[in-house]
Amino acid sequence: MVNIIWVAMFIIGIVFAIINGRMEEVNKAIFTSANEAVTLSIGLISVLVFWLGIMRIAQDAGLLEKLAKLFKPLVIRLFPDVPPEHPAMGYILSNMMANLFGLGNAATPLGIKAMKELKKLNHNKDEASRSMITFLAICTSSLTLIPTLVIGIRMKYESASPTEIVGPSIIATAISTTSAILIDRYFYYKRKRKGG
Repeated sequence: MVNIIWVAMFIIGIVFAIINGRMEEVNKAIFTSANEAVTLSIGLISVLVFWLGIMRIAQDAGLLEKLAKLFKPLVIRLFPDVPPEHPAMGYILSNMMANLFGLGNAATPLGIKAMKELKKLNHNKDEASRSMITFLAICTSSLTLIPTLVIGIRMKYESASPTEIVGPSIIATAISTTSAILIDRYFYYKRKRKGG
């Protein structure tokens, strides 16, 4: 569905450019944006490699395991339907740790694996379970301590202080994650009252 929306937007944009005689500007924008996207991607690779290396060092030093243990009691309370030693719990914790350090690219495969494990717990039903909904809400809002990609983008565009985004990011993501959990719980208990 999303692909159809993107194609429709592209076609509508081209048609309007032709009607208004601005096709030359569209062509220029397409090639400039393509060039900028490639340059930005290559620039971000170094930042991602650096932070993935730091994450690997933290993992080998046992820091991520300690952080996961620290968060585990909270995660067990957020996902009461998931047995504490189930593989889904490990993937959920790993996903949350990756998001915590702003590594969305590393968090995505972990999130997909967590969802697959949660689907198994849900007996492969087509309807999402309580845990799947909660996980999606937390994943989408994702508390972030170090917004790695945003810092990388700010560095690429020569921001005077690329890391000044850290404080606002922590506040914004803390609010979004808290809100996501509260809204998730509100609708869960509302649905439970209607069903019970």
